[in-house]
Formats: sequence, structure tokens, C-alpha cells
Amino acid sequence: MTEPGGAVIEARDVRFAYGDVQALRGVTLAVPRGSFFALLGPNGAGKSTFVSLLSTLLPLQGGDLRVAGLDVHRSAGAVRRALGLVFQEPSLDERLTVLENLEFHGQIYGMPGRARRARAQEVLGIVELLEWQNATARILSRGMKRRLEIARGVMHRPELLILDEPTTGLDVQSRRAVWSYLDSLRAQTGVSLLLTTHQIEEAEGADLVAVVDRGEVLALGAPDDLRAGLGMVVTLRGVPDDLRAALLGGPFTAGAAGSLVARVPDAGPLLSELGPQLHRLGGVSAQPASLEDVFLNLTGRALREERPVVGVGAASPVDGRGFR
Repeated sequence: MTEPGGAVIEARDVRFAYGDVQALRGVTLAVPRGSFFALLGPNGAGKSTFVSLLSTLLPLQGGDLRVAGLDVHRSAGAVRRALGLVFQEPSLDERLTVLENLEFHGQIYGMPGRARRARAQEVLGIVELLEWQNATARILSRGMKRRLEIARGVMHRPELLILDEPTTGLDVQSRRAVWSYLDSLRAQTGVSLLLTTHQIEEAEGADLVAVVDRGEVLALGAPDDLRAGLGMVVTLRGVPDDLRAALLGGPFTAGAAGSLVARVPDAGPLLSELGPQLHRLGGVSAQPASLEDVFLNLTGRALREERPVVGVGAASPVDGRGFR
């Protein structure tokens, strides 16, 4: 176990390349133990490579990387035991019951029988699946299956739970339920969370956010600090063509649905400057920056944008049943 207040993730100048393609270019960051850390970046930014290095699924090529104080190169087995995983794709054995899925996972991690059964009851209680423990996993709803996967991920008391798109395919109510259970797990067990997601709003509640692109950390900080650094977002809608031509190239850039967007420390001076033209616009808004605004300002690209990564195979290095 790491000492209270220590780092659950420590990365110093971490580098990795797929042939001539540099996936990580000297990543340095530290994540405090017990915190909720969100890793954001467009596809191809290096997120999956970093998580694979953390998980010892890829060999470290350069720099220093530690999980719960353990070197990923020298102590790979101990690092794997310190990690829990919730995969984007379903990975339960649907032929087994809810309880059997947890029992099997506990056996893989060498948990003694009595401790294994007690821990299964504990985590099923947290995710509210106790009454379903003898049900076959295949009859569960999608949201219930995700809750079971979360319970399985913390079954062996990991230091760090890695969440890869944990709410993909879930409706709003199920997404909220999943995060409620994650919050409960964190409060009751002290487990640290690492989230990679395409749902930027899910990172709003993180303690620490890293925005990465092209293998580099562009920003690292608390969401409030990152938003404050960007200031205000001014959006103009229904802009006449002649005014659009005059405004583009200054503080304004093209936004969604024909709008113009400017990110400024203070909206007042800009709106005063636009004063004589405001009556010609279809609408004007000025509001504090969101985490999505921060992301777009740093990367200039939508989170869902697809970018091919040359040299990376399509097959996943994880079989979905946990580390062996």
C-alpha cells in the first residue's frame, strides 16, 4: 500500500514509440492516492498507450513509471495486483451467476475462500446487487452488468481502478447510478480512479484532469483551475456574412451550427466593442468556460475524432478476464 497522501501514479519523462510513430513524448505527472483522475484526449493522443504501460501490457521504453509506489518494469506482478479494470466492452462470463463471477475473479487473485466470500458480499452490497447474487449474469440489464463489472474490478482491493469508458451504451439514469456507486466505492474503500472517456461531462467531477494530445500533456490541473484559466466563452449566432468575414481572424473562430466563438479572460470589453453590431445578430451568450471548452481550446479537435495510428495492431492485449 502507498502511504496516505502519496502518489498512486508517478510518471517521469515516459516515452513510447510504435516503430517511427511517437505515441508518448515525455509524459510527466503525479496523481495523489485516493483521487479521481481523468485522462482526456482525441483518439490517437496516447491515452491507451499510457494505460497499457500502467497495466504492464506494454514494456516501458523510456522514463520512469510507478503505480502505488511500484515500478512497472521491476514489479510487474505486484503492479497488476494493485490494479482493477472496468473495460469498455462487456467482459463478464454470462454463464456464471453474479456471485460466481466474483468468486472466479477472487480465485484468480489468490484470495482465500472465506475472505473471498466476505468481500463478494461487501462489494455486492455497495453496488446493490445482493439480491441478484444467485442470478445468472446473462439475465441482468446492461446497467446491472456494468455495476457487477465495477464490483469485480474492486473485488481484490486494488489501489487503482482503471475505468475505460465505463458508461458507454448506458442511458442517463444508468450512467448516474454507475457514478453513484463509484463515488460510494471511493468513499468506503479509498480506491483511486483513473477515467478515460468520450463523455467530457463525466470528468467534471474529477480531482485532477490531464489533457493529452500527440503524446504530450497539454494541461494538468483541477477542473476549476483549468476552466478559470480559459476565462469566458462568448458565442455569436446568426452572424451576417459581412460581419462574419470581419470577425474571423480576430478573437473569434468558427463554432458549431454557423456560430462564432471567442474565448477571452473577460467578456465585457469584447461585448462593448461589438455593441454597434449586436442588433444584427441572431443571439449572443457569454458564460464561463466548460471543461469541453478547455479541451477544444487546447487540442482544436473533437474528442470523438478518429485518427489512425500507424503500426498499432487492432487486437486488444487484454482478454477481459483480468490479469493472471
